Amino acid sequence: RHVLEVLRQPLEEGSVTVARAARSAVFPARFMLAGAMNPCMCGFLGDPLHECRCTPPQVQRYRNRLSGPLRDRIDLIVEVPALPVSTLTDGPVGESSAAVRERVVAARARQTAHFGDGTVRVNAGLSGRALHHHCRLDKDSTRLLETAIHRLALSARGYDRVLKVARTIADLASSDSIEAPHLAEALQYRMVG
Repeated sequence: RHVLEVLRQPLEEGSVTVARAARSAVFPARFMLAGAMNPCMCGFLGDPLHECRCTPPQVQRYRNRLSGPLRDRIDLIVEVPALPVSTLTDGPVGESSAAVRERVVAARARQTAHFGDGTVRVNAGLSGRALHHHCRLDKDSTRLLETAIHRLALSARGYDRVLKVARTIADLASSDSIEAPHLAEALQYRMVG
C-alpha cells in the first residue's frame, strides 16, 4: 500500500520531487495510470462459476490497499465481470478502432476550440474557475450531482473528477453542454462494489 500511496503526488501535480541531502529536484511526470485489481484475494468474488473463499474482512482488507485519497485521483474505475468463453469466441464484434479514433479526434478538436491557446489542452487539466466555466450544469444535472455527492460521499476532488469526466463524455457525444445522461455515466465510474 505504501508504494501505491507514492503515486498520489505525481497524479495530482504532474511532477515528482526527489530530495537528497541538502538538494531537491523536480521532474515532470504527466502520465496516464492504468491499473487492474482482482475483486478479492482469490479473484472469484461475484464469479457465478467459482466459489470465493475469502471472508468479508479479507475482502475489505484487500480492497483497502487502494486508499480513498488515491481512488480520488483516479478518473475511471470500471468493474469488469468474468465473461463466458462463448462471449469471447463468438461474441458480437464491437465498434472498430477507426470509428473510436474518429470520435476521440473530434472530441479533442472540440476541447481545443473550448480552451483556445491557453495552457489547458484537455478536460483533465481543468481546475478552479476554468472547471466551473466549462462544466456548467443545468438544473436536472445539478440535482443529480447533489444526490450523488451525498450517496457516494464524494470528496471535493471526486466532485471535480466527475465534472471533468462528464465534460469529456459530452465532448465524445458532440454535445455543447453536460446533460444528465453524461453526468450519470461519469458517476458510474466512481462507484465500485
